[in-house]
Parts: sequence; structure tokens; C-alpha cells
Amino acid sequence: MSDLLNLNRLIFFTSVIETGSFTAAAERLGVAKAVVSHQVARLEEELGVSLLIRTTRRLHATEEGRVFYDRCAIILREAEAAYGEMALHSSEPNGTLTLTAPLDYGTAVVVAVVAAYRERYPQMLVDLIFDDSVIDLANGQLDLAIRAGWLADMSNKARRLGTFQQYLVATPKLAASFPEAVAPSDVSKLPWIENAVLRQPLRWMFSREGHQSEIVEMHSTVRTDKTPSAYACVKAGMGVSVFPDYMVVDDIAAGRLQRLVPEWTLPVGGIHAVLPIARFRPAKVKRFIEMLQAAERRRGAAAK
Repeated sequence: MSDLLNLNRLIFFTSVIETGSFTAAAERLGVAKAVVSHQVARLEEELGVSLLIRTTRRLHATEEGRVFYDRCAIILREAEAAYGEMALHSSEPNGTLTLTAPLDYGTAVVVAVVAAYRERYPQMLVDLIFDDSVIDLANGQLDLAIRAGWLADMSNKARRLGTFQQYLVATPKLAASFPEAVAPSDVSKLPWIENAVLRQPLRWMFSREGHQSEIVEMHSTVRTDKTPSAYACVKAGMGVSVFPDYMVVDDIAAGRLQRLVPEWTLPVGGIHAVLPIARFRPAKVKRFIEMLQAAERRRGAAAK
């Protein structure tokens, strides 16, 4: 019965009817076209009727689909009105904000934003889950996920908040022991700390001046399953590795770490707020995203 009451599927279906195509509905909802198609197909399967007629040139509702759309539109309007009424009584954050973020970005950036958020809204409780694994938002237990890197799952709504650079770093002592490391191909000769959290921890593409690029395969001497532990290994002088700028800028500025082949750059990653699909966002989520985005703007300006 819970599947039959999945309001998200009604949103997918009504969006297709209202926009006239799966592509336009996907753009409205901020998800991949395949997600919309899959959810509408699941809805038809659950109801045991065809709601849409699809041809190569057009898409339109069946008779059952038109009747079902009329009922769905009423249901969603009522849900929207109910939510709107609640929002009028709750323009300020309240309750508990539950969010997840990668361990490195969470400790480097999110904690400071949470501190400012709690100072501004002292009535709020915040439940933090810092984990390098991607936690599914579908179970409804999380208000928000912060993702650093490249999004693979587009089944939720994502908002880009900022970007980060990636730096290849080592201790000054280790860097000095390999003075011949002046190009990416030279880096493969250095002891490498493999961060198994990454999708391709031993394969890196370096670029220079936007034209020349070089892919380098590394050979690890130490392998670890957490970014902070890989970072600790590098700071201990055990090897070199790549980290996002928000982790290393302070240590580079203080001389504890040194960038290698700094004239070569690595791909730029994104910082995204990922949210469950919904037509409304509670104030507690909106205000936090606004504060995190402001922090990202300040961080980006400081890096220039």
C-alpha cells in the first residue's frame, strides 16, 4: 500500500502531462529523463493501466490517464496548499536538520557553517553524518546531502554551491628528495598514497594552459580507505597524493606541505547540495543552503 501512496510518482506523472514530454518534465524537476520515464512506468505497473500513449512524434494521455491526471492535480494542489499554510506559520527554521557530507569537506567547511547556523538559529538541532560513502536520500531520513566531486546519481535534485581545485602535495622534505619531479610523468616515480574512497585513485589527468594534457598511472605504496587517513600519511612524509584545496590550503600556506608540478592542474570538482525531490523546501533547509553557499563564495574569493 505504501507504494500506491507514493506522491513523488504523481509529481512525475503530472509533470509529464503538464509539460508534454519526459524531457521537459525532467528539466522541470531537475532529474534525468530516465528517472521520469522509470517512475511513470512504475506508476502504470502499480495501477495496472496505461496512462500515456507514446509515439515517435508525440505523447498524450489515455482516457484513464486523463481521469487520473485530474484527480492527481487536485491531490497535489491540496498538498501544496497544506504545505503553504504550514510555511506561513514556519518561516523560520525549526526542528532538526539532518544532513550528510564527506568526512573531509564536513570537517573542513560544514562544521563552521553549522556553528554559524546554530548561532543564528539557536532553537535548531543539527544531526550530522560525516561519511565518505554516498547515503541514499530515498528513505526520507535525511533533509540534505552535501556532495563533493562529480555527481553520479541524478535521481535527486542537486544544486551546485561552489567548486574546488585539486592539488598534488607532499612534505617539503619528500619533495626536495625528488628534485627531478617537474612533469606529471615524473610523479609516478614517487611513493603514492592511494585513497580508496576515490573512483580511480591511481589514474590522474593533468592539464597545462588549457591545451596540453597528460594521464598518469600511479603505483601505491600505502592504501587507505579514508581521505583524512590518506592525508595523515602524506603529512607524515610517507608519500604524495591529491587532495581538494579546502583540505590543504592552510598547510601549504604554513609550509607544512608543498604543491608538486604546480604549473599543471587537475580536474575541478563541484560542491553540490543534493535534496530529495519535492515541490517545497522547509525553512531549515533553505537557510542552511544559503549559508553554505555564502561560505563557498567566500572560500572561492579567498582562493583567487
